[in-house]
Amino acid sequence: MARQQERARRTRAAIIRSAAVEFGKSGYAAASLNRILEGSRATKGAMYFHFDSKEDLARAVLDAAIERYRASAERWLTRTDLGPLDVLHGMIDEMALRLQHDIIVQAEYRLIIEPDFYRDVQTGGSRIIGRATKTLAVRAMEQGQLRADADPDRFTRTLAAALAGQRYLIDVFGGGIDLRSRFQEALEVVIEAMATQEWAEKFHSNGWQASARLEELGLGV
Repeated sequence: MARQQERARRTRAAIIRSAAVEFGKSGYAAASLNRILEGSRATKGAMYFHFDSKEDLARAVLDAAIERYRASAERWLTRTDLGPLDVLHGMIDEMALRLQHDIIVQAEYRLIIEPDFYRDVQTGGSRIIGRATKTLAVRAMEQGQLRADADPDRFTRTLAAALAGQRYLIDVFGGGIDLRSRFQEALEVVIEAMATQEWAEKFHSNGWQASARLEELGLGV
């Protein structure tokens, strides 16, 4: 029984991974179930055992992406060896890495800009990262890294818009843009507009104290 359950889990994971590749490449409407099956090496019967429809499969990809966003946010928020703004940099850097290399997160980005999934923006990865960003902004104010008159909501909205804009530029101009450096640039501009002089002086001397590492992301489904 345990062996059958493990085989079923692996089959389901393979189908989700193949679906993420297909959705990320073709979008939802043009995605082919046949290509998903070919990529997963699963049978049609196995696919319909796990998923009722293409929409059900797309939502499984979205759920997998949300779990990755949630795990990333929780892991960074528990860091006690770093100041809040360094934690924020590490988390944002990880998001850039995932958008560049994680097919599940790439597929989520492609799916939520399609009409069938607009409403998922409200509950997706961006909402999780937004909540974590606001938490870190509040911590940064309490620890004297952001000014006492800074607005955590304004900080979060402005940063989210800046990061989304940088990601959009990848689609407009194609390859050659380093998303990690663009995310870092946007983050620095927003922070420096609200940072205390003391933090700014230390930052200009020491730079960022945390970054993400690709080998630590665990990019399997």
